[in-house]
Amino acid sequence: MIDASTAPYAALLLRIGLGLLFLAHGNLQIRVYGLPTEAKYFRSIGLPEHLVYLTAAMQLAGGIARVTGVYARFAALLLLPIIVGTIVTVHASKGWLFTNKDGGWEYPAFLGSRAAGAISLGRWGVGVAGIAQPPRAWSAVRGRRCWAPRVSDV
Repeated sequence: MIDASTAPYAALLLRIGLGLLFLAHGNLQIRVYGLPTEAKYFRSIGLPEHLVYLTAAMQLAGGIARVTGVYARFAALLLLPIIVGTIVTVHASKGWLFTNKDGGWEYPAFLGSRAAGAISLGRWGVGVAGIAQPPRAWSAVRGRRCWAPRVSDV
């Protein structure tokens, strides 16, 4: 059974962890490998070169959204196709274990399951979104609109 008193904190850790992983990977593509080098790699595996710019931008924006909690659930939904694409185009042929030469699909599958879990969790955790702009909600008692506390998307 889920402990309602600690579930928001667990969701917060999951949300921030996934966001940091995507920020790190987007940063790796841009600062370490460089986008031109990544574009050549994309071309070598049969993908359009311009796709590297889209994936790097999505990883950085998705990572920021996950860490801050602003549109975090939507960000996880947008990051999922990147993960699936990585598994299909790069890692599936390398076997299961990520320690295999050139990396298997074990780690990307873990990230994908984490993103899918974040999508299914719904609104849990604490984030900037709840502080910046609380939504209006219907009062269950009197049937009128009132300000309700908001938790961010996970």
